Amino acid sequence: MELDKVIVREASLKDLKDLLRFEQELIEAERPFDPTIRPSPLHYYDLEKLIKDKQIGIYVAEYKGKLISSGYGMARKARHYLDHEEYAYLGFMYTVPEYRGKGVNFMILDALKMWVNKQGLTELRLTVYDENIPAIKAYEKAGFQKHIVEMRLREK
Repeated sequence: MELDKVIVREASLKDLKDLLRFEQELIEAERPFDPTIRPSPLHYYDLEKLIKDKQIGIYVAEYKGKLISSGYGMARKARHYLDHEEYAYLGFMYTVPEYRGKGVNFMILDALKMWVNKQGLTELRLTVYDENIPAIKAYEKAGFQKHIVEMRLREK
């Protein structure tokens, strides 16, 4: 794959069918890490609403006319005791398996960082399952650091 032929752009409604497929593939990829995900059919996002919302930056990577990756950024209010009032939350980070490890996700992250800067935000956060080692390594390579570990207990 030639990275210089990858186009990263804002998503549009014409991308909705592919993004809905990405969402289902993302859900299935996360199932092994989270036994609390409900059985299908389900959706994590209202993708049409995300695309239409001018306060959210949703980006896709396209290679030879085919969508191969996605991600979004949105501003969220920070907890009152933190040193920032808002932060950028990144989500819907997905790359088609055969294009992983080739730098495509970094291209999406770069587009999201530009979007974050335009919003005047300086803090970026995302969530990733602790057992998803390849994703953690990719985010660490992009400069992210582990910050908080969420723990759970389910009483019977």
